[in-house]
Amino acid sequence: MAASDNQGRRETAAPAIELKGISKAFGPVEANKDISLSVAKGTIHGIVGENGAGKSTLMSILYGFYKADKGEIIVNGTPTQIPDSQAAIAAGIGMVHQHFKLVDNFTVLENVILGAEEGGLLKPSLAKARKHLVELAREYELEVNPDALIEDLSVGHQQRVEILKALYRHADILILDEPTGVLTPSEADHLFRILENLRDQGKTIILITHKLREIMSATDTVSVMRRGQMTATRKTADTSPAELAELMVGRKVLLRVDKTPAKPGKTILEVRDLKVRDDAGVERLKGVSFDVRAGEILGIAGVAGNGQSDLLQVLGGITVATGTIRVNGDAIDLTGRHSDGQSRRARGIAHVPEDRQHLGLIMDFFAWENICFGYHHDPKYQKNRLAMDNAAILADTIGKMERFDIRPPNPHLPAHSFSGGNQQKIVLAREIERNPDLLLVGQPTRGVDIGAIEFIHQRIVELRDAGKAILLVSVELDEILSLTDRVAVMFDGRIQGERITAETNERELGLMMAGMNAEVA
Repeated sequence: MAASDNQGRRETAAPAIELKGISKAFGPVEANKDISLSVAKGTIHGIVGENGAGKSTLMSILYGFYKADKGEIIVNGTPTQIPDSQAAIAAGIGMVHQHFKLVDNFTVLENVILGAEEGGLLKPSLAKARKHLVELAREYELEVNPDALIEDLSVGHQQRVEILKALYRHADILILDEPTGVLTPSEADHLFRILENLRDQGKTIILITHKLREIMSATDTVSVMRRGQMTATRKTADTSPAELAELMVGRKVLLRVDKTPAKPGKTILEVRDLKVRDDAGVERLKGVSFDVRAGEILGIAGVAGNGQSDLLQVLGGITVATGTIRVNGDAIDLTGRHSDGQSRRARGIAHVPEDRQHLGLIMDFFAWENICFGYHHDPKYQKNRLAMDNAAILADTIGKMERFDIRPPNPHLPAHSFSGGNQQKIVLAREIERNPDLLLVGQPTRGVDIGAIEFIHQRIVELRDAGKAILLVSVELDEILSLTDRVAVMFDGRIQGERITAETNERELGLMMAGMNAEVA
């Protein structure tokens, strides 16, 4: 069918989804305020907004996780009650969550039919499902081995399973909540090709994201939310990242990093012939060597899984290794009893880990408790040798919350009550304000909205300009190219090549990320 025929049908058909006057409050917090939205059939409709803008709440209402306090849902022209997810599925709505809902030790096939079995006998259900699954995978280019265990699949392939689950349940409308938050750039590109294919086959896609590059490249229409309200809807072709950012935040946002050229000083970090084997004996780092100097940001680029995480964990004192690490000229213990995070902090190393929820925070502990973790032996936090000075910690937390614009500014809230961006700010405030000689920072803006990204980048640059050394690991090439002064690319546990950031580009770095020799690239 010609593209113009598809467009004509979309314009004359009833919208796939209409939301009218949707409101939802959690106690005094109004998560959604009188929201109306229309999503055309056979389109990819983006919804953007900062963390806490109400995007996920709105989609959770559409999928039946929450019940709206008021408002109306219309699906394909028919008013529809959606009290739970089963009703949403019956209405042809499927949802792929940011954190996948899969059973790790089940196969792909078992996960797809889980909750949708037919009859009392499992064997016939599995045989029928296998045939249907193969057909769906072929039709929508979602190839995945039906007999593979989920725990053995890459994150990108696990996401395909989630999409297949929805399609197996006959979903014509797919909601994807921050689908690229856990994907590498290449996996994200493949996902968008899949979504385009689904759209061309007549499916309707609602894409929740805060990444403007994805919105501009993947959607037909985009709606912007801010503080629980719908502020605008635009044809994607008629808007720009700058306009969307301003609509999201309520002010003009600097989409590039504003920084002066670096003025590198003395060498702070020296790494020589660093090697690491994991518990299975697999060599994860294969003789890594590099330097980081005062007053510069060295970026480590690469596809996830090529040793960047292992490098950060060694430098941060989490993993033992062989080789040599020197900070300010002094060797650091890599294998003995003094190879841990506390000894690193004592040497002037601060660490913002890649996984803030598992390595950076204790999610059930209060913000004021998280602010002092790792530094709780600091005399300013101590009443005496036996007791912490909680009042001093609270006062310090309030100051950090104000300086880092952590919202809500309530030190008594547990970490899990904050959005991802504000969780990241808690970790950054704790580490940056220790005035370290060396800051290790992994994925600094993963899952962070546009306003917080601008703020985080500014604080990292300020630390560099104060003469500190920064080692930054990111899978976002845009971030590497705009924020760093030098960039080293890792591939298969080695440094594949190094460049002055201002003298390279995405294509050259991408070739090195694929394993090509630096000189060839």
